[in-house]
Amino acid sequence: MANRPFPWGRTFILGFGFFGISIIWPLFNSLVPPMLADLGLSAFVVGFILTWDNIINMFLQPWVGSRSDRTHTRFGRRKPWLMVGAPMAALFFILVPFVRENFVLIALAILGTNLGMALFRSPTIAYLGDLFQPEERSKANGVINLMGGVGGAIALFAGGMLYKIGVPIPFIFGAAVMLLAIGVVLWRVKEPDRSHLPVEEIEQEPKLLDNVRYVATNPDRSGLFLLGAIFAWFVGWNATEAFFTLYAREVLGIPVGTGTQMLTAFAAMLILFAIPSGLLATRFGRKPIILIGLVGMTAGVLLAFLVRQPTMLLALLAVMGGFWALININSLPMVYDLAKGGSIGAYTGLYYFASSAAAITGPIVGGALVDVTSYQAIWPFTALFLLLAAVLMSRVRVQKAA
Repeated sequence: MANRPFPWGRTFILGFGFFGISIIWPLFNSLVPPMLADLGLSAFVVGFILTWDNIINMFLQPWVGSRSDRTHTRFGRRKPWLMVGAPMAALFFILVPFVRENFVLIALAILGTNLGMALFRSPTIAYLGDLFQPEERSKANGVINLMGGVGGAIALFAGGMLYKIGVPIPFIFGAAVMLLAIGVVLWRVKEPDRSHLPVEEIEQEPKLLDNVRYVATNPDRSGLFLLGAIFAWFVGWNATEAFFTLYAREVLGIPVGTGTQMLTAFAAMLILFAIPSGLLATRFGRKPIILIGLVGMTAGVLLAFLVRQPTMLLALLAVMGGFWALININSLPMVYDLAKGGSIGAYTGLYYFASSAAAITGPIVGGALVDVTSYQAIWPFTALFLLLAAVLMSRVRVQKAA
């Protein structure tokens, strides 16, 4: 089994799931905030509404991931969640621009979009653990993230053009492309056959709380250290992302739009290094590659604290994007190495619990620090949490999935 050729075709088909997910969020994050601001809402309220997805993800995705492990239908265990969540998210996403002049209605449309996305993200990503052997997962995750990055780039490029034609058009476009992409997954992905298992046996597989208890009480603290490292590095980088454009304007003296464009260098290198990162981890192991990424990112943000020349910072961001790929591509497969038996979905949920909690914590804590210091503080703040992540990751014992 370990010597079989890598299933590239199956991997790219599965990548359509992440492609579909990644179509929606860039459009949401770039087009919805101006609509909320046009209603006269303060920046604090706009920011709070934009964290709804992360708050929902913290609590719903772990439960959905665990529940999908124990779903028993003729379609499989993951597909029913895709079949419900994707159409729900698409419907409410399309409604957003049509109800944008009414706060209550747009809030409900945003909430419905967030709930729909949360219902099918964990089951979709859990296929990475279902369909690939442990030694294949980093390589497969590289392909999946590559397609997600391409989806995000298409969303931003096409969405900006379509918005000029009509405000609802990019929302309709995004929803349609997402449904087509998820349709490819539903059509072509074949879930492992579990029809021979009795329902009672499936129901006895580890539940979410079982896995939380297992991670928390296991004498081997690797699970806690790994989830703590994931939380720490996302706290650091989410703070930088949240305040970079303001840093660019206030410290470097460049327009917000230019600051946004500078971040595309980071995103582009993340896409470019997605597959190589998986290949490196397959060859040298996930833990050392993630540690190299953390050390490189820490050095990068410390240098960014000293750099005041936009072109030099642009080049530095590009290099950091490559190091971030080493971290981001290999972290979820490493979490799966901890999973027991049929608990892939539950561990997917735990991963997204940690990252979602960080997505809320990073901008809030980083913003509080900026309020009492300056925007320059985002760099040492990020470096501190990346360093903490490296320390925690160094404590993780390399696991072999059962």
